[in-house]
Amino acid sequence: MVARRRSDERIEPSFNARGGREEDDEFALDDDDRIDGRHGSKRQSRSPAPRRAPAKRRAEPREREGGGLFSFLRRVVYWCIVVGIWAGIGVAGLVLYYGSRMPSASTWAIPERPPNVKITAVDGSVIANRGTTGGEALSLETMSPYIPEAVIAIEDRRFYSHFGVDPFGLARAFINNLTGQPIQGGSTLTQQLAKNLFLSPDRTLERKVQEVLLSFWLEQKYTKDQILAMYLNRVYFGSNAYGVEAASRRYFNKSARDVNLGEAALLAGLVKAPSRLSPARDPEAANARAQVVLQAMRDQGYISADEIKTAMSQTPASARSYWSGAGQYVADMVMDELQGLVGDVKEDVIVDTTIDKTLEKKAEQSLVDVLDKEGGKFDASQAALVSIDGTGAIRALVGGRDYATSQFNRAVKAKRQPGSSFKPFVYAAALEKGLTPDSVFNDAPIRIGNWTPENYEKKYNGEVTLRTALAKSLNTVAAQLVMYDGPDQVIKLAHRLGVESDLQPNASIALGTSEVSLMELTASYAAFMNGGYKATPHVIRRVTTTDGKVLYENTYDSPPRVLSEQIVAEMNMMMMGVINGGTGSSAKLPGWQAAGKTGTTQNSRDALFVGFTSNLTTGVWFGNDDGKPMKKVTGGGLPAKAWKEFMVAAHKGLSPAPLFGMGQTFVDPGIDPNNGQPMAQAQPMPEQPSTVGSIISGVFGGNDGLNRAPPVPDQPRAPMPVNGGPVPPADVAGGGYDDMVPPGDVGGPQASSGARPRRTTLLDLIMGQ
Repeated sequence: MVARRRSDERIEPSFNARGGREEDDEFALDDDDRIDGRHGSKRQSRSPAPRRAPAKRRAEPREREGGGLFSFLRRVVYWCIVVGIWAGIGVAGLVLYYGSRMPSASTWAIPERPPNVKITAVDGSVIANRGTTGGEALSLETMSPYIPEAVIAIEDRRFYSHFGVDPFGLARAFINNLTGQPIQGGSTLTQQLAKNLFLSPDRTLERKVQEVLLSFWLEQKYTKDQILAMYLNRVYFGSNAYGVEAASRRYFNKSARDVNLGEAALLAGLVKAPSRLSPARDPEAANARAQVVLQAMRDQGYISADEIKTAMSQTPASARSYWSGAGQYVADMVMDELQGLVGDVKEDVIVDTTIDKTLEKKAEQSLVDVLDKEGGKFDASQAALVSIDGTGAIRALVGGRDYATSQFNRAVKAKRQPGSSFKPFVYAAALEKGLTPDSVFNDAPIRIGNWTPENYEKKYNGEVTLRTALAKSLNTVAAQLVMYDGPDQVIKLAHRLGVESDLQPNASIALGTSEVSLMELTASYAAFMNGGYKATPHVIRRVTTTDGKVLYENTYDSPPRVLSEQIVAEMNMMMMGVINGGTGSSAKLPGWQAAGKTGTTQNSRDALFVGFTSNLTTGVWFGNDDGKPMKKVTGGGLPAKAWKEFMVAAHKGLSPAPLFGMGQTFVDPGIDPNNGQPMAQAQPMPEQPSTVGSIISGVFGGNDGLNRAPPVPDQPRAPMPVNGGPVPPADVAGGGYDDMVPPGDVGGPQASSGARPRRTTLLDLIMGQ
């Protein structure tokens, strides 16, 4: 019955799972949806059952959401591709546009490096480099290997693998800059070279595009080593130094060939910010940057940890704020003269000079030693020195205490009163006019017009010989000699020997009141040293190009004779007395014959000593740039001490040789022999030399074989005026002497001078007198 009852029941189709079946996906209809509404009333009479929200409607939004994300990502990728294509087209357009504004690639060429002037000493060593770059170009093979390694490690680690532009480097720099890490540039060494060679430093899009194009061209045209060499020889390292050679000499005073690891790291660190990191400006920042470079070199495998420890002790603590060393004065002098000799310098040249670097260092050290020790006590702040050989070649030149502090060359450009160091010209003119070293004058008060010369010590000695008057630097006798000679004759002789400055033809010229430079004064003394020939001062021997072409070579090997041998010998004997027992006794050289003269100007504003041996003539000046008086400094004080220190060092290891005409030891009759210095022993006279160079290098002696140039004829010995004799005429050039009223018997040599016996010298024997 159960089965029948079930069979009699009508099962209505259900579309909403009313029959107890719940399938989310089953299709269901309501009674109201039927065409036949028979059961509609019954359904409506029932309480409506709550309708469940179809799960299908909740699932539809999730389906749409999942599909939307995928569609969004797909659209993003699509538009990125589209934008990338258009961006590429735009970049290509910019490249084409900016590239079209550049000259044709067929015309591109590496600009010529500005010419360098390499200045060398007599031994070929470099004194300095001058020019826009400040140093010569070196190949990678000749420079220290640490330099290219350091630069590559810190500036462009993938230099040998990229094609001119480093995409990885650009990406790394972009990320670092974006994340706030230390700002980095993405430019390769090739790009930096392109910028340095062709472009301005302006940070514009056009310049960057052109930089990339030029980098591609450089990589295509040159090898990596060539690009690196060009970069290292042109990059700026601060302090007006372009290239590794200039920077090495600027900061370390050595060639880039000799740079060690620590110094190479410091140089490589300067490339980032050469002015700010310069060791001359901020040594601590420079050293800190060098440590960063060393670590980069280790990371790249160029060096080991032990080498870093060694290098940390090698980096210099500081550098001079300017070029230093006395050789820089020489370099400046060379550059002042070079254009007049060879014209405009358009290629690298080598200037061979006459400078001996060993003597140059000794000269500088002698001045510094005396200034450091006694300069402060005597209010002396500056000094200068010139040392010249018998041909006029400048062997050493120091223009001041410290070139880095002051570049003014006091030895060449400063003109100051020479004081009594001018007196040898006055005495030589008197000898040419007929006087002798034994002629006697009266050292007593004298008045010439309105001028009343006085001796330095304000004491008078009565009758004295000329040799004694010169040794003791008696002003009254010098003034009388000027009146005896005539100022014009003194000036003519000074100009003949090498003084080029204008000299005033007045009586006070006897005391050196006309200004001259230390160099011309010293060169004039060289005529006494070399036997009477003019010694034209010069520092340039030869100028050549790097391939050996000679552009200039000096011709000072045939100088004219300006003094007779007899006058030279007599003057040398008299000036020896200045050192042996006169005002220049502080300049005595053990074992060597030396002669010279002191000079002191009014109130000790300038103090000089100029003296010579058979090898060198050296002049020394002490004073202050502002003309401030020193504290009782004389030429026989600080200058003579510095002169002696230099000359002792310069003659170390050399065999003593006598002065010209002094082939045997001479003793001044007016000086106690016990106060004199030991002199060089007499040596056999050599064969007649035929050149001045052989005269200088050999033993000087008076002989007639020196007359390669016509000798100056000896002036006839004038009769000696007696006491109260005639005074010089009033119409002497310069005038104003008609009112000269010398007191007492002053006025000329004493009559007794003619009767004084004269000692026979070796010179007399040689000349047959």
